Amino acid sequence: MQKRTKVSRRAFLETTGAVTGAAMAAGTFAHPAVGAVKGANEKLNIAILGPGGRAQEHIRILKHIRDETKLIDVVGLADVWDGNPEVGHGLYPSAKKLGLDAEGKDKDRITKDYRKLLENKDIDLVLIATPDHWHAKMSIDAMEAGKDVYCEKPMTHTIEEARKVAETVKKTGKVFTVGVQSTADPRFRMANSMIVDGKIGKVLQGQTSYYRNSDVGQWRYYKLTKDMTPKTVDWKMFLGTEFGLAPDQPFDRARYAQWRCYWDFGGGMYTDLFVHQLTHLILAMGVRFPRRVVGAGGLYMEYDGRDVPDVATVVADYDEGCQVLISATMCNDTQLPEVIRGHNATMTFDRTPEKGFRISEQKLASRPAPPGSNTGEGGELFNPQQPREDTRALWEHFLGCVRSSNQETLCPADLGYAAITTVNLGVQSYREGKAYYFDKDSGAVSPADTSWAAHWEKNSHERGKPSQVQGWKAGETGSLLVPPDYQKLEGAWVDGKDPVEKA
Repeated sequence: MQKRTKVSRRAFLETTGAVTGAAMAAGTFAHPAVGAVKGANEKLNIAILGPGGRAQEHIRILKHIRDETKLIDVVGLADVWDGNPEVGHGLYPSAKKLGLDAEGKDKDRITKDYRKLLENKDIDLVLIATPDHWHAKMSIDAMEAGKDVYCEKPMTHTIEEARKVAETVKKTGKVFTVGVQSTADPRFRMANSMIVDGKIGKVLQGQTSYYRNSDVGQWRYYKLTKDMTPKTVDWKMFLGTEFGLAPDQPFDRARYAQWRCYWDFGGGMYTDLFVHQLTHLILAMGVRFPRRVVGAGGLYMEYDGRDVPDVATVVADYDEGCQVLISATMCNDTQLPEVIRGHNATMTFDRTPEKGFRISEQKLASRPAPPGSNTGEGGELFNPQQPREDTRALWEHFLGCVRSSNQETLCPADLGYAAITTVNLGVQSYREGKAYYFDKDSGAVSPADTSWAAHWEKNSHERGKPSQVQGWKAGETGSLLVPPDYQKLEGAWVDGKDPVEKA
């Protein structure tokens, strides 16, 4: 983590205002949504729904912003568990960290029912950091109650939920963002600008990974404590069965505290980890919704009662004529390189953001190089200045968007919807043994058939031109082949006649 620098109230206003204002002036943000604009010196009141493990980092950052600028305050908390000081999160330990009086003046804003906070007219926005299966309902309820929303990734538990959240953002005009930390990394927007200008030629493939290892099993390191019981955990609210969020089942400490291991509440590494990498990758490449997705993997080692695989791969194909590969295992932490491959060059992103990314040129010739001859090393280095903390950068930008009613956050709803659609189709493919199509216009999911391959074969036979990513400005740069002269000899012989002589 980078060293934190103290920021004054004035500097904070200048930072959030400049980020939003400059981007809008440059035409990269949409015009502000219609609605009340919060005054620059008016305090924003925040409520946290789900102050669990990830939310503790948000609490740390929000406390710093609060203390340094006096322009925000965290005034309410909702969680289904009383909490435990040893674990360090839950309802009452989190309230104590924030200086809230759970037994006195703040009692009505420290609750196990988040709806009480949404009824509070003094609360301007909410942070949602609950298990995945609650993200959509809470987001929609909050926006319909007039609150802006910072929702932790993944945006939702299902594709249909994501569509409904995106529709609610449009309907209400509220400011909504998904907390994918890497969208604060300026490398990916810089890369996209270069890609659409034709810097690497026709975009063909993006590749990323999220490998981890653990001797206790992924997510089993979230501690179980004896005082996690039906008396301290509102299990009925956690499940959300009455809202159709998860099936009714007996209380289980593991299913509560280690919920990422079970399909009822999340999507394993497909949704919890792949979203981190996929979101910034499709942002850089200039694609959003996939057309065809297949997911593979299995539970090959972590036989500890979990549902979700310990090895997984998703392959997504796009109408723009390119592909994304995301792969991982939870039992080995050696990464695949993160790259975007174009016909003319390759972008390689260093695992350390401060080390930037490189563009290495392809050596195009009439014969392909042997396997292994190009490792993608070297090339031109691009190294934009990184924010001192990615999550803080997301918050500062989001708060600036809230003040100006600008919906173009660093990870808006349409980007979150595209990412969760891709990884969730990977889950569906893995679990059901089928490849799937997605219709970006209707949101419909259907089993894949032969039409995908037939479409591209037809393009080839008709000598069509390659499709390009969104925003492409480079014409045919790096997108056409140069056939050798002898290729003029091709063609079907009809009635024994050479097509060349006929021509």
